[in-house]
Amino acid sequence: MTFDEEWAAAKQSTTTAGGPSYDLVVTQDDLGAVGHEAFVVHGELRKKSDIAGTGATGRAAAECSARNLTMGSELSVTLSTWDSQVKTVLQMYAHISNHLDYSKQAHARDDEAIAASLRHRDGSAMSVSEIQRYVK
Repeated sequence: MTFDEEWAAAKQSTTTAGGPSYDLVVTQDDLGAVGHEAFVVHGELRKKSDIAGTGATGRAAAECSARNLTMGSELSVTLSTWDSQVKTVLQMYAHISNHLDYSKQAHARDDEAIAASLRHRDGSAMSVSEIQRYVK
């Protein structure tokens, strides 16, 4: 039996009774697309979120406080809370983007190492039955 035949048989054995196989498949392109979107959202949020408090809310808080209105300090608290929450969301998007970039590279290296270790000295692929001996 060839490797492809044994592999097809092994995959068929994971099929549920009468139903499809539930293999998790994520391609490098999928990871790259999600990481890129996280990067784009991070950049847009950073530009538009007024983290420094120099926008209309910050100016309103300063103006109200200068006129001894209690609302000024309340707007400042609101702005501070907004700032903290936006920074947390920015960190999450940066983490997602960086983690997916790292995962993509790490899995590519792992795949190369595994593929190299599952070949005979002449470069031919091991059969599934040979691989199963290593697992047992």
